[in-house]
Amino acid sequence: MTDSKFVKHEPCTQCGSKNNLARYDDGHAYCFGCGYYVSGDGMEVVVEAKPRRAMETVGTIGAISDRKISKATCELFGVTVEYNTDGSISKHHYVYHDRDTGEPIGSKVRTTATKDFYSTGSFSNSGLFGQRLWGEGGKAITITEGELDALAVSEMFNNKFPVVSIRSGAKGAVKDIKENLEWLESYDSVIICFDNDKVGQEAANAVLPLFSPNKAKNVTLPLKDAGEMLKDNRIKQFTSCWYEARTFKPDGIVSGKDTWDLIESQKDVVSIPYPWQDLNEITYGFRQKELVTITSGSGMGKSQIMRELEHYLIKNTKDNVGILALEESVDKTALGIMSVEANLPLHLPTTVISKEDKRAAFDNTLNNDRVFLLDHFGSTSEDNLLSKVRYLAKGLDCKWIILDHLSIVVSGEDTGDERKAIDVIMTRLRQLVQETGIGLFLVSHLKRPSGKGHEEGAQVSLAELRGSAAIAQLSDMVIGLERNQQHEDEEVRNTTTVRVLKNRFAGLTGIGCYLYYDKHTGRMIQTGIPTGNDSDMEF
Repeated sequence: MTDSKFVKHEPCTQCGSKNNLARYDDGHAYCFGCGYYVSGDGMEVVVEAKPRRAMETVGTIGAISDRKISKATCELFGVTVEYNTDGSISKHHYVYHDRDTGEPIGSKVRTTATKDFYSTGSFSNSGLFGQRLWGEGGKAITITEGELDALAVSEMFNNKFPVVSIRSGAKGAVKDIKENLEWLESYDSVIICFDNDKVGQEAANAVLPLFSPNKAKNVTLPLKDAGEMLKDNRIKQFTSCWYEARTFKPDGIVSGKDTWDLIESQKDVVSIPYPWQDLNEITYGFRQKELVTITSGSGMGKSQIMRELEHYLIKNTKDNVGILALEESVDKTALGIMSVEANLPLHLPTTVISKEDKRAAFDNTLNNDRVFLLDHFGSTSEDNLLSKVRYLAKGLDCKWIILDHLSIVVSGEDTGDERKAIDVIMTRLRQLVQETGIGLFLVSHLKRPSGKGHEEGAQVSLAELRGSAAIAQLSDMVIGLERNQQHEDEEVRNTTTVRVLKNRFAGLTGIGCYLYYDKHTGRMIQTGIPTGNDSDMEF
């Protein structure tokens, strides 16, 4: 043979072996089974190979009593044992066979004193442990992580059901399954019964996707493995676990029969009413795990409504609240919340309030360990913002987070494509809401309408949200604000129409309520339809 490099194993046309023929980079090939040789120029030679020496049987067939494995089971699998002088078992021999010829070629030996394994013979073309016992096809076959577990499973089923073990333990599970996948796929069901520990279940999760859809199932045991179940005489419990094994489905796929607990858990979902009763008749309030987008043109009262909501969350829940007001300083946000508490516009120079009353407004809202504000002004990167939201949720246990506003985050991204940037950040915010379980209030700006502007009272629509359709699609609730800032009537000029544009929870949309801005108190108060406004409730 020439000095060349091995390329791959191939079937041998001479002896029929599936992978004993070794192919090299210069074209020559050699079968280590029968000695068949092909030179680089294609000349074929059959070299008389040394006859394979049959593997010697070591030990005798006998029960493994300490593991409750009967002699009949050991005889079925060809497992032999060696004894100490006192009659106790010193070693177990688990024989492996050639996949093509069925000839015994190697064994794994387990010493009972140290519980260590060592190998004898060859495993180059061996199948799974026990594979030679079962033909192709059948209703179900169980795969265990070790030989002793295979014996235990077979014992618990009175040796009636096919059982095999992988050869190389959890770390080699994928390789062992792939090498025998065609044979395993011939069964209607494949039951994975690996060890119930981290390593075993990681191996199970790695091999389950290898099988055809709806074929593989994973057994969950209360003890470490099948051997422990038999040793503890929990045979009935094992068979129940085996029959109840769940069919593997890729991540995100849930069987309908497994949704009852999810349905029942909905009884525990708490809806918190908005501060304005009419709005609750459409929305049924707001909830955790929801993303609520509040949108309008400029100067519609978004910031004041957010302060009302922030104050409401602080006063009417015991939950921690996170506030990321990206367009104003921390002290301005804090003063806005205190203004709602004091029923006075504290930011105006004409407002008169004593230091004691101002301090009381602070103590009653912000002087606690429940409210957290972002000390930042201006744009921030998407990654930085998302890390802040995650920290508020996970690190500070905030159940409610207000992000005001989305457009300023997008402006900080150097992408040159606003639509794409909005799509990306909305997707990531939606994922964060699901991951952390927070309720997120998101403020977003609108595109300018083609006709009358929003500052003149133009009706808001989902189509006017900035970017593509991501904001509308990924929000659970979208609430639009409308106000004619230029109307000659003061009541109309200071009244905001709160329009529900999307309502995933209840499906109802239309005008939710009207809020009047009282310039003396700085509060947004629910009111009726203002004079000069002929809007009707829509559903």
